Amino acid sequence: MMHNPHASSSNLSNTHLFISDLHLCASRPHITAAFIEFLRQTAVKAKALYILGDLFEYWAGDDDINDTFHQVIINAFSTLAESGVPIYLMHGNRDFLIAENFCQAAKATLIQDPTLIDLHGKKVLLSHGDDLCIDDVAYQQFRSQVRDKQWQAHFLSQPLQSRKNQIETIRARSAQEKSHKPMEIMDVNADAVNTLVKKYHYPDLFIHGHTHRPNRHVIELDGKITIRLVLGDWYAQGSYLACNESGCKSISL
Repeated sequence: MMHNPHASSSNLSNTHLFISDLHLCASRPHITAAFIEFLRQTAVKAKALYILGDLFEYWAGDDDINDTFHQVIINAFSTLAESGVPIYLMHGNRDFLIAENFCQAAKATLIQDPTLIDLHGKKVLLSHGDDLCIDDVAYQQFRSQVRDKQWQAHFLSQPLQSRKNQIETIRARSAQEKSHKPMEIMDVNADAVNTLVKKYHYPDLFIHGHTHRPNRHVIELDGKITIRLVLGDWYAQGSYLACNESGCKSISL
């Protein structure tokens, strides 16, 4: 499944769509509107929709599903699922606390990071991608802490508003720290990518997000080739990767 610039975006009946890093929040209504329009006009024609992390700017816990903004997203998802399009959702570094209550309400299926799928006879590895940024040691330490089940249980036992306040504080500190970090340490580490590709026996495609650096990379390892496709973020405008039996194409909204 090599990159094919002529992969059709009009007939999506046998096409799988991949998106990530939407960072949906009430303060960016134009992106929310673009996303809901994407679900109604494009995703509804597809074979399946995969969201590879960071659907939301942050997620404080499933007891926040009744929030008015979250209900809009949940309703749009459940409408899509009821139309016959399966929705697969992967945790990102912003929304790793999404759990079963959200998935049931949205009629989405939570998938592990990483996940290997079969796409038209090709092996495709999916990941959010943040655990490959191993050069950012401080971030990896933070990631290990917040992914710990005991830490999560303690955090979720606190009042919702308290959790939101803590997340806002962490986000502000993170933004400040990021401004001082070299750009290269916030990208995936080549050795970490190669190790993952080997572990999953050289998939034909490796699709991930997180870095906000949409691109196509060719990985040559042990005489085999894996194409690494990086998804774009939805800060300025939306984009998605459409893959069918002819290949994959990145499309901007």
